[in-house]
Amino acid sequence: MIAELAAFNAAFGVVKAAIGNGRDIMSCAKQIGDMIGAEEQLRARGERKKNGFLAQISGKTANDFEEFMAIEKMKESRKELLQAMQLYGRGGLKDDFLKFEAEARKKRRADAKAKEARKQQIIEWTVGILLFIAALGVLGVIGYFIGQDQGKW
Repeated sequence: MIAELAAFNAAFGVVKAAIGNGRDIMSCAKQIGDMIGAEEQLRARGERKKNGFLAQISGKTANDFEEFMAIEKMKESRKELLQAMQLYGRGGLKDDFLKFEAEARKKRRADAKAKEARKQQIIEWTVGILLFIAALGVLGVIGYFIGQDQGKW
């Protein structure tokens, strides 16, 4: 959580300084992307913790408030960014950004699902191959004992 918050704050600091120095908001595209990525990583980590096995058994953790405050700080910074886009960006930049952000989130979720499906497929194939090799081994051992019993070995 600290790493995501630090990445978010560093990127936001660069964007805020650039806007304060009169630079175009478009020159901070990488930092804005870093902000969005850090925010999504923090939210995803929170969801994993919330839906995780240990959280369901033990209930809330001590870091819940800290995580909540970090997300609230990110929300405030995001509002500042959107206001800066309205004030210092071209007309309609904020709306275009929100559409782009929504599409990027959908794409990231789809990529994550595809990655998970690929991982599951690899696991299934690995287990299948191992079972096949084990079955061949068992058949080989059975064949060996049959051959021993018949005196062919």
